[in-house]
Amino acid sequence: MRFTKMMLVILSLLGVCAQAQQISSQTPARGKRIVIAASVILDGKGRALRDTRIVIEGAKIVALDPKAAPVDYDLRGLTVAPGWIDMHTHITSSFGSDGKFAGEVTAEESNYQAASNAWVTLLGGFTTVQTMSGAVGLRDAIAKGLLPGPRILTIFEGLAGRGEQTGTPDELRAYVRKQKEAGADIIKIYASGGMTRGAKTLSQEQLNAVCDEAKKLGLRTHVHAYRDAVPAATLAGCTQIEHGVGATDDDLKLMVEKGTYLDPQGGALFENYMLNKARYAGRPFFPKTEEELLAAYKPAVALSQEFLRRAAKVKGLKIVFGSDALAGLHGRNAEEFIHRVRDCGVEPMAALVSANSLAAEAMGMADQIGSIAPGLQADIIALDGDPLKDITAVRRVVFVMKGGVVYKHAARGAIP
Repeated sequence: MRFTKMMLVILSLLGVCAQAQQISSQTPARGKRIVIAASVILDGKGRALRDTRIVIEGAKIVALDPKAAPVDYDLRGLTVAPGWIDMHTHITSSFGSDGKFAGEVTAEESNYQAASNAWVTLLGGFTTVQTMSGAVGLRDAIAKGLLPGPRILTIFEGLAGRGEQTGTPDELRAYVRKQKEAGADIIKIYASGGMTRGAKTLSQEQLNAVCDEAKKLGLRTHVHAYRDAVPAATLAGCTQIEHGVGATDDDLKLMVEKGTYLDPQGGALFENYMLNKARYAGRPFFPKTEEELLAAYKPAVALSQEFLRRAAKVKGLKIVFGSDALAGLHGRNAEEFIHRVRDCGVEPMAALVSANSLAAEAMGMADQIGSIAPGLQADIIALDGDPLKDITAVRRVVFVMKGGVVYKHAARGAIP
């Protein structure tokens, strides 16, 4: 079976056959030139460019030239931006055959679900994601052009802190080396329990060992941390704090001093739990009943939003975008933008930059993605609306290009 025919079969099974017809290749033709006309471009670094054109050759942007012609895609009247980066997803997370979270599925069903999650995430405007559930195979399949999806960086398996039972510093260093050998891009560390009741689960010495060894190997460390685990991970030189609720203002200032990135959540995660309460209630690590789930997560939303409002006021704190997308939120990752702006007082441009150049910087990929500039990957999206005036425009993604390949084009045709 030829590659494109196989692609259409897979996507048809995923229920996206109509859009599958738009894909003829995962690899842009060598040297092929594409010109996109735009009236407004948000460059990913906090600036708005007006009335220019983006020139693409192969997978990369080669110029911004208002006179470039002929035009292949007319995106005037839309808001053009770099493809978004979600720093915290669980791309393999899906509902089981019984409709429940973490329900039983066959290996084949799991693979199809993960591929579907990747596809809808890409169509939602996210051209790069980091996943905190191991997805080495999916990452590699997408990179090879076997499946459409966002560029993926992934953990192999997470390190769950269990005090002394977790291991000695030397054992933890060996653990990090094994993760590298298994293909991990990131080391995920669970350094505390949950938002409201979990204590620190790793000692300072253990955190120091993991984060130091990862740094030596060129791996970034993302630490699930609340309260006193936040300064501990920061002092250990870990790359990024996930969640962070309970951190004090002094803890946040320490993060600024150390250059530590913060990945908080503004509400989309908990809203997803509540919208899908029947699917999450009673599952491992979740409240037993729907009523208990609602009672638990309504205050969790308030705590998360209060924390993000406070963090956003700390000058110099590097806050990146992470939806923490689990089953039910894939493809709707952009809802997190709305919560951050509407409910947490984050400025729209800052929210968008957190998913563009700042996220790329945090990943060590600022020279490849996160901005619209010559020399960078041609990861480009367009929104029907202006998110700086109406943040809900992030729901209306009408054009998606990743690496010079167009995956979605619901905008107008080329200029005559």
